[in-house]
Amino acid sequence: MAENLNDINVFLRKLAKNNSREWMAENKPEYQSTRTVFEGLIGELIAGIASFDEGLADLQAKKSVFRLHRDTRFSNDKSPYKLNYGASMSKGGRKSPYGSYYIHIKPGDNFIGGGMYMPEAAELKKIRQEIDYNGDELLDIIKASGFQQIYGDLQGDSLKTAPKGYHKDHEHIDLLRHKGFYFLHKFPDSDLKKTDFVKEVVAKYQLIYPFVSFLNTAID
Repeated sequence: MAENLNDINVFLRKLAKNNSREWMAENKPEYQSTRTVFEGLIGELIAGIASFDEGLADLQAKKSVFRLHRDTRFSNDKSPYKLNYGASMSKGGRKSPYGSYYIHIKPGDNFIGGGMYMPEAAELKKIRQEIDYNGDELLDIIKASGFQQIYGDLQGDSLKTAPKGYHKDHEHIDLLRHKGFYFLHKFPDSDLKKTDFVKEVVAKYQLIYPFVSFLNTAID
């Protein structure tokens, strides 16, 4: 697996220099090969995550992997392909409203993470209500020393003021102001060559599981 994972970044480096449909057509076998490798990786990660998060027990890799093709309809950048492989592993697949475990592979910009990037209004309302009721529980999860050592601070855009229905002096106002709730952990290209790469990533996902579970409890 490790040697094949490195092939993904080799391919992505080539794509970065030749981002055209013509080049992709000429190199389709290499694309299909690396896509298969990536889907295999996601299958292994899902199996690992499902050992502690049963919500992913029936998830298929193909329902988690993002397309390489870009939607250029509303963008000034008309390059046809993304320069990374990515997958969002969550209950119901990448399009579900639930918290997810994410992986992003791109030369020089690899990371994993977990949470919800930009929840819809209905889900955001539920998350804020859960924070209102159980904010101390969330703080215990994300302020734990082992957690912070790997994931650092909570990411996501925030309101400049208190959200509607909450007082600006609320004890958890910093959390309530968030519009996105996720954490990231970056890793170097060299990690893709490790024989225990999957094991290490699954261990980090298990560390973020209580946070993802907190979000999903709110959604449910």
